[in-house]
Order: sequence, then C-alpha cells, then structure tokens
Amino acid sequence: MMKSIRLKLQQLWHGLRRLSGDDAYERYLAHCLAHHGESTPLTRDAFFKQWQDEKWKGVKRCC
Repeated sequence: MMKSIRLKLQQLWHGLRRLSGDDAYERYLAHCLAHHGESTPLTRDAFFKQWQDEKWKGVKRCC
C-alpha cells in the first residue's frame, strides 16, 4: 500500500517538474548524451540563459 502511494507521489512530482520546465536541463543532458555524445553540452547557466532568450526575445504576438 505504502509503495503504491509513494510511486503515485513520485509520478505526480515528476509530472509537475515536467509541466513547470524544472527538469528541462536534465532532459537536455539526456538528449545530448543520446544524440550528440561527441559534443560538450551547455552548462546549466548557459542552458537556462539560452532557454530564456528563446522564450522572451523578439516579437511574440500575432499583430
């Protein structure tokens, strides 16, 4: 019983982290390792700066 509750809470926590973008760097590292193993991944700070720049720079409206 306790294991199933713990599993559900872990799944909920991972879902919340994914929804909020909190696990973005970990997913980026996993992607780099799987697809770009020979290149050096960005540091955490550089990754979040690039992520914020892509999200907020430029015109983001329809008209």
